[in-house]
Amino acid sequence: MLNETDLSRADLNLLVLFEAVIEEGHVGRAADRLNISASAVSHGLGRLRRMLNDPLFVRTPRGVVATARAMELAAPVAEILARVRSVIATAEPFDPARSSRRFTLGAPDGVSAVFLSALLAGLAKSAPEVDISIRQLLPEQGESAPARAWRNAFGDLEARAMDIAVVPADDIPARFHSLTLYEEDFVIAMRAGHPFAQAATLKRYLGMRHLVVSLGGDPHGFVDTALEQRGLNRRMALTVPNFMFALAIAGESDMLAAVPRRFAALYAPRFGLVTVDAPLPLPRFRLSAVAPRAAMMDAGLSWLFGMLLSACEVEGSAGSV
Repeated sequence: MLNETDLSRADLNLLVLFEAVIEEGHVGRAADRLNISASAVSHGLGRLRRMLNDPLFVRTPRGVVATARAMELAAPVAEILARVRSVIATAEPFDPARSSRRFTLGAPDGVSAVFLSALLAGLAKSAPEVDISIRQLLPEQGESAPARAWRNAFGDLEARAMDIAVVPADDIPARFHSLTLYEEDFVIAMRAGHPFAQAATLKRYLGMRHLVVSLGGDPHGFVDTALEQRGLNRRMALTVPNFMFALAIAGESDMLAAVPRRFAALYAPRFGLVTVDAPLPLPRFRLSAVAPRAAMMDAGLSWLFGMLLSACEVEGSAGSV
């Protein structure tokens, strides 16, 4: 880590130069990419070597090879530059038609898979140079209160590790801005021809083998909470880390999977699955797009909230069941 004295003489351009050299693997190509001379690149690398006390790159007949220390620095430097570029981008008037920003969205895959196709179609029309990164989110194991179940997502939002989280929670902390995108409930998915589809009773449901979506492998889900309130339980034969994997496994087995209704309407047929309503009342979930209130001064972020809402409205009309 740089101390305060070192940081006062640091030059952000040196990190840009480092990024170019490590990606190109060649001083000359890095110079062309940065529109500077090869000697300027070599001079900058010399400054970096003295500042970081490491050779960083070793010359070879075909270019340069990064040292172990340089490889360790590659990811942190890329993250620093991404954040700086984001800060600079947000300081400029936001024009989606001309912007080349990258936004990071977090959501369970059963949610992101619902809005992503329509969102990408909308971006292609109005913001062709805007890029999207998707992070997989699932609640904390053993937590039932939404504010605690999604606390890691809220923490990542405040750390600006992602721009917007889409989570099934009503109790959003006051320091966050939230927008309801749609409401969701769950259906039971199974392979086509499964005998349960012909008589979807609660008694038969309890006698089946079930797969549960759990990022950490916890076999207890909200369906089990609903069953326990009736003094009942089921066999959780398998846990998988995401809903798309659950559809794939259900299509090749006799296991039942509780999956989001909109998600199932869009993807269950692709895996040869059919769905039925759950044989017991299950809670409905309100999907909310969430971001720190302080971040909402960013015109690009406000615009993305609107794009998300439009995407969910498009998928809701096209994929309702």
